[in-house]
Amino acid sequence: MIVKICGLTRPEDAAFAAEAGADWLGLNLWPKSRRFVTASRAREVAAAARAARSDIALVGIFVDQPIEEVLELCDSLELRYAQLHGDESPDDVRRLGRRAIKAIPLTSPRDLDRLVDYSCSTFLVDTPSPGRGGSGELGDWRLARSAAEQHRVVLAGGLTPDNVAAAIAAVSPYGVDTASGVESIPGHKEAELMERFIRAARAAAEARDAGAVMRYRA
Repeated sequence: MIVKICGLTRPEDAAFAAEAGADWLGLNLWPKSRRFVTASRAREVAAAARAARSDIALVGIFVDQPIEEVLELCDSLELRYAQLHGDESPDDVRRLGRRAIKAIPLTSPRDLDRLVDYSCSTFLVDTPSPGRGGSGELGDWRLARSAAEQHRVVLAGGLTPDNVAAAIAAVSPYGVDTASGVESIPGHKEAELMERFIRAARAAAEARDAGAVMRYRA
């Protein structure tokens, strides 16, 4: 189970999230985001995370930015993944190769058909919002479950320490992602909430996997 804390803007929050056991940390490089960080600030946040844990994976969040800009930031900031929340073309996604994570907002079963258009190994499914994520609104877990049955899916959209276990049980995703669910104001994370979220997600994943083993043995 991948646990991702997204929208980090402060080095101390990134360091804590890495120490607490998050797998991926998201840095929002879209200037219109409430959690936007400049490349310079992103570098500071990334350095703090890597100092806390060298194997932490950094994810850049982008929306309809030129693919050359995305590639340049991925290289200069040593981002492992680029998470694309706009109307990027399949060709642009393909140019990112293994680094690409395409975000797809789910509103109806028709949206599931969009996933086959992109040649990336991982998708993020989220609640539709004007801010392209981070709204704190829950999505349709039935649609997310359908996506997760066919693709490697990271589930986002209104996840908190209190509902992430239910989300994992309902959707069985590859990973879970939270931003607003662990913060006091946009970009300012709360250590206790991050720790609780990570712990709850890990426990739910272990319970899910244990149940799968029991069913297989039966």
